Amino acid sequence: MKKIIFASTLSLISLASHAQVKVNAELKNLIGQSFGYFPKLKEVENTVVTAQEKLALTQLNKFPEVTADASYAYVRPKIELPINGEKFQFAPLHNLNGAINANYALFDFGRLQANINRSKDDLQFAKHQVEYTKAQLAFQVANVYYNIVFLQKAISIQDSVLSFLNENRRIVESQLANGTALRIDLLNIQAAIDNEKNRKIDLNNSLQKQLNLLEYTTGNKQNNGQNFDFDVNLTDANNALMTAQTQNPDFILAKDRIKQANSDLAITKTADKPVIGLRAAAGVKNGYVPYIADMRFNYLTGISFSVPIYNGGKNKQQQKLQQNIIKQNEMAVESLSSTYKKDIEQALTDISANLERIKNTQGQIEQAQTAQQLASVRLKNGTGTNLEITNASTNLQRAALTRLQYEYQLCLAKLELTRLMGYQYW
Repeated sequence: MKKIIFASTLSLISLASHAQVKVNAELKNLIGQSFGYFPKLKEVENTVVTAQEKLALTQLNKFPEVTADASYAYVRPKIELPINGEKFQFAPLHNLNGAINANYALFDFGRLQANINRSKDDLQFAKHQVEYTKAQLAFQVANVYYNIVFLQKAISIQDSVLSFLNENRRIVESQLANGTALRIDLLNIQAAIDNEKNRKIDLNNSLQKQLNLLEYTTGNKQNNGQNFDFDVNLTDANNALMTAQTQNPDFILAKDRIKQANSDLAITKTADKPVIGLRAAAGVKNGYVPYIADMRFNYLTGISFSVPIYNGGKNKQQQKLQQNIIKQNEMAVESLSSTYKKDIEQALTDISANLERIKNTQGQIEQAQTAQQLASVRLKNGTGTNLEITNASTNLQRAALTRLQYEYQLCLAKLELTRLMGYQYW
């Protein structure tokens, strides 16, 4: 019943996490592909199998150990005594022995259970390590995905700038033919076109690198994203930190380390406990008087008791060491909380600042568009100059790229906040 309740709670937490985050289907699909493709994740997943095998090995210690032994020994000198005038031999020269031996720890006062608990902790840590790696990989894929969206949009802006400049070059060429423009005007506008082409080449180069990185992480080089559509429900820093402390894999792993350290302490405390065991053996051997050469069946059963008495205080020192390791791990969680609070506050600040910046760029873009249109009309009418056209184009491009940069930064800030809070969006 407890397992059912626990599983239901985890399901509700997962659904709540998904409800807090908005992400498009393509990005989800790419992240899913990365989970099945990226070699590092497969390597980490194999640690779960290793931990499972270790747990199974530890649990096998609850069963008795059975061994088969056989031996031969040639013994000299011959053991003889004179009895009634004759020599009587008490031990054979050729000693033969074969036996089946069994040993079983009847009471170990918690030793085995402590080691089983430690192996279970290791298994849980390995599973959480997989979730941590998935979260890191998903964050990397999402970053690459929106880097590609940004670069594609920036290239689109460059295309519009080049289209505008090419159209104005045709106007200047026509005016030059009519004698109303100078050749220097044509050379200036061509220089501006060449400069914008070089910027586009740089953007295409960056885009190709991001596509290569996408293929490296997912095995897929296709990205049809058009918008910065990643979104997360905003909250204050304290609530975000509380969410992170329960859902972020960093905190989960840190708490696992505390649990592992406690298990190590429990193992150390059992080192001074006694062990009560059963022992049994059955076999055949020679050497039984008076027929010392005959092989005879024999057996034994018994109880063993072992208790540590003195080891120089090593066990007590080991316990002190483990207690300090526990304290160290607890302090690490506190440090992690402090770091995450700072990062969460920074992410929220970035989100707020970029939202304000985006609002402020709207007027700049409208003004730049109007100035560009006026400059174009003036050039067609012969009253404008190439310098006005170039400046107008540059100002519009700068305003559009600035807004795009703010939208991109806003998306990354939301993605970072989601990562910090430990939401699963895949």
